[in-house]
Amino acid sequence: MNEQYIALLRKQIEKLETKNFDLNAWKAHTAILLGRIFGEDSQKVRQIEKIEYEFNSWSLRDTTGYSEYLDSCKKLGREVLEASISELDLLGLPQNINETGKINPAVVLDALNDELKGSQFRQLLRALQADSNAEEKRRQVDEIIREMGETSTRKILGNILLNSSFIENIPG
Repeated sequence: MNEQYIALLRKQIEKLETKNFDLNAWKAHTAILLGRIFGEDSQKVRQIEKIEYEFNSWSLRDTTGYSEYLDSCKKLGREVLEASISELDLLGLPQNINETGKINPAVVLDALNDELKGSQFRQLLRALQADSNAEEKRRQVDEIIREMGETSTRKILGNILLNSSFIENIPG
């Protein structure tokens, strides 16, 4: 899977040198790819979206300025993509997305950690990791969920469902 993502990112680098290069179209396509690979909330996506050709009065009067500004946009885009390729090559996919397309438990744990008090979160982890049988674990988890209340439970479920890696892996 990493090789396929790397190949897609290399194609985006190649597009930087096309004759009829369109910065906005390139940015949109690149942001979609990076969002799929690293998550839509990734710093890489934000960096690509920030790339902006300056249409100020000085750049519009200066005919050499156009290519210099565009070259700096391309250079920044190339750097972000090369860093992304290096990260994939060395570290693999981010931990919230795995090669089977299933959500890593880290997504669920992050949602729980965001909404629960520290003591509730630790209590839940202890219950999940206990050597007790499934029925006892279910009872303990049920008790913890009941103590959290409906509002917290809804927020946790919402955080899981709205996580970008969850949304991207919905079949269909």
